[in-house]
Amino acid sequence: MLAAPVLIAGCEPAVAQTAILNVSYDPTRELYRDINKAFAESYKKQTGEEITVRTSHGGSAAQARTVIDGVDADVVTLGIASDIDAITKATKKIPANWREKLPNRGLPYTSTVVFVVRKGNPKDIKDWNDLVKPGVQVITPNPKTSAGARWNFLGAWGYALDKFGNDPAKAKEFVTALYKNVPVLDTGARGSTITFAQRQLGDVLPAWENEADLILKEFGNDKFDIIVPPLSIQAEPPVALVDGNVDKKGTRKIAEAYLKFLYEPEAQAIIAKHRYRPVLAEAAKGDLAFPSVKTFEVEKLLGSWDVIQKEYFESGGVFDQIYAVARSAK
Repeated sequence: MLAAPVLIAGCEPAVAQTAILNVSYDPTRELYRDINKAFAESYKKQTGEEITVRTSHGGSAAQARTVIDGVDADVVTLGIASDIDAITKATKKIPANWREKLPNRGLPYTSTVVFVVRKGNPKDIKDWNDLVKPGVQVITPNPKTSAGARWNFLGAWGYALDKFGNDPAKAKEFVTALYKNVPVLDTGARGSTITFAQRQLGDVLPAWENEADLILKEFGNDKFDIIVPPLSIQAEPPVALVDGNVDKKGTRKIAEAYLKFLYEPEAQAIIAKHRYRPVLAEAAKGDLAFPSVKTFEVEKLLGSWDVIQKEYFESGGVFDQIYAVARSAK
């Protein structure tokens, strides 16, 4: 069954050879288990050197905090750009222009938010608007600790702007109504998956395609359906080298090779297999093809991540305002 969320979890056993640490976000356990094995084999073939990649998982913001607090990550593969920016601002271990250091702005893959519902879709969930209907329980994690939760929040916000003629007040009203339907906020996306699929709480789980697919595989496609809304957000989980740590540890060469490997055909095929959208389109053909969905890029809609993080998710921001009203209504 799906692993329970913890702050540092899923690390492979330490061995004598050179090791690097990838600090990642909540739902990537299965993805990086396969990526790490493939990279170690590829690196040994190319260099003759045996290496190990250890990976830790948790809510993306919480994982960023561990790096800020001193965890010696060689690379970070987090759920949202603002979490890497937070490390940059707090530690200077990652340069401010980190998105320029790798192809596609540090994005080896993307995703989008879909809806997982009970089999037969008893609440008739078809679009974001159905998440605010009376009697519908929505399971989504806490945007303070989870990148997936922030993508869910921003997906709902972008939908509302599109629906209500770009009116922020009406978008705020819509998203407030949605959070009135949220009975619990888990710290990470995997925690919300467990709440929905294992604990059987709620009617709909907004989730990335990889997590939705995993739920069907783990718990059976006779128990759940996946609903793809007509409009959703383009989720962009970036990767970056932690320069300050790799230079101190002497692991820059391996860590850079690891990040480069994520863009190579072998890794891109693994990414598609795990239902993330690879940047190499040819890696997702045939049985691995993704459904077509209209998506929007949040930075084009709301501004830079500095602006988004400050306005919506910092203390006293829009999410805090919305959730205070939502809680008082319960």
